[in-house]
Amino acid sequence: MSNYDKFPEIRILGKENSAWQGYKDIQNEISKSINDIQNSNVVLMVDCYPGVRYQEILEGLILPLRPDLIIHSDDLAFSGEKITEMIQRNLTDDRVFGVMSSHKLSEFFDPTLVDNARASIAKIESGLIVVYGVGARLICNPNVLIYADLARWEIQQRYRSKELGNWKMKNFDEDTLRKYKRGYFVEWRFADRHKKELFTEIDYLLDTNEKNDPKMISGHAYLNGLQQIVTQPFRVVPYFDPGVWGGQWMKEVCNLDRNQENFAWSFDGVPEENSLYLRYNDVKIEVPAINLVFRHPVELLGDKVHARFGTEFPIRFDFLDTVEGQKLSLQVHPLTEYIQENFGMHYTQDESYYILDAKEDATVYLGVKENVNKEEMFEDLRKANEGLESFRAEKYVNKFPARKHDHFLIPAGTIHCSGENCMVLEISATPYIFTFKLWDWDRVGLDGLPRPVHIEHGEKVIQWNRDTKWVEENLINRIEAIKEEEHWIEERTGLHEREFIETRRHWFSKMTSHQTNGSVHVLNLVEGEEAIIESPTDNFEPFIVHYAETFFIPENVKEYTIRPYGRAEGKTIGVIQAFVRV
Repeated sequence: MSNYDKFPEIRILGKENSAWQGYKDIQNEISKSINDIQNSNVVLMVDCYPGVRYQEILEGLILPLRPDLIIHSDDLAFSGEKITEMIQRNLTDDRVFGVMSSHKLSEFFDPTLVDNARASIAKIESGLIVVYGVGARLICNPNVLIYADLARWEIQQRYRSKELGNWKMKNFDEDTLRKYKRGYFVEWRFADRHKKELFTEIDYLLDTNEKNDPKMISGHAYLNGLQQIVTQPFRVVPYFDPGVWGGQWMKEVCNLDRNQENFAWSFDGVPEENSLYLRYNDVKIEVPAINLVFRHPVELLGDKVHARFGTEFPIRFDFLDTVEGQKLSLQVHPLTEYIQENFGMHYTQDESYYILDAKEDATVYLGVKENVNKEEMFEDLRKANEGLESFRAEKYVNKFPARKHDHFLIPAGTIHCSGENCMVLEISATPYIFTFKLWDWDRVGLDGLPRPVHIEHGEKVIQWNRDTKWVEENLINRIEAIKEEEHWIEERTGLHEREFIETRRHWFSKMTSHQTNGSVHVLNLVEGEEAIIESPTDNFEPFIVHYAETFFIPENVKEYTIRPYGRAEGKTIGVIQAFVRV
């Protein structure tokens, strides 16, 4: 029976953790706050992340308060068409890739309309004024500030269902990939910059992830919760997604819906995409995990890692399931200079495949064969993608057998993909969207549309010297023993010297001791049913993890121990541990 926890919670300690659930209780609390203010007029502000359901907040919270003036900040921004013109350089004409935006949210507001709104507010001598929407805080100073937030995964679900278009757009029916691109490269960037500025200002955080079931915590409780998390181990909330190549392994091990055709992906270690569940007494609040990185980057990442990456979380763990499924697309990731010059990213998607499980015929494609003619290979790729013939991948690309606990290193520029019947724990740098598909085995996506390929990008970054001999010597199972004791073996398993992530594998049957040494640690229990993480100085409560679960150790923790637990006691278990080389 699976013991994988799909809904990990973090219990927030403290007596003053005020939390409310449902519009009735939230409305009562806001009414009390308004009544406590001595001013003749009061400005209640609900600043929103793009994607929040406005009508729900308007009907559930704002209108019952009977305000004298309501201003929707979105109405003060430029039209969607005007904004599209302003960001066209970032959007590009490509279906998938844009250029990272450096825009500030304030750039998209019409100064004349903002001045008119401020004049309208000034005319109210006595009464309640409500300003709500994206960028509401740009309009005026509030007496009570609520920030309405939601997870990026939930935004994507709303894109897919056609409930949601992009900010200021009515493109509900547009290709989901194009909506996602506009969010990823532009909207989430300026929204996050704005959000960062409000952490210490907000009086309340409003969780708007679940329809008609809002939750709210005080700003004080919210900041206390984030402060607590960087003192202890924690997990993010995983999500699972189907795909044309998806498999069946996660259904069993992660106890997923057996009626679904497959599950291809699981993000169980990507703070930019995942959420945190914070338990405040009887109320569970969901917040984007990236908020923790924004608020406590040094404590979470470590000082040197923060100096290099700022408020970005550099390590990503995710699952790729092709067990009883299909091959991934044949692909390559951009070199550092290519991603900098073309997409505005600071660093690229170096990665690795750790084989968590595999069937006997499992394989991984990695690197080109000896003496490949690159012009011939790309001519065949173009013909294949035009539907003229199928691409003979094994003529050009190495195909290696994959066994449980193998580790394949994939520095950017290396052509690769997982074959069938692999359960991959992908350990990589965070810029996960930059995959140049070269060949997709004659498939279309779940939406019925051809899956996008990017041959023109791929041929500019493939490293042709990474051929069979080089790959065998440099990228497959580079295992180096670091420590060998009676009950503990520590091994360096990668990544390649070109990559900034170090990975260590630990096999142990008794307690082992670890230090963060300047970097956040990301780990996964790759063998064994359960493990327990403890503080040698009792600085945090014991933390239990189960097979295949990813978990985080903030650098601020400094030291921790891991040992087999529960049904795993007395047995040898294994963890893979990743950190930034500092």
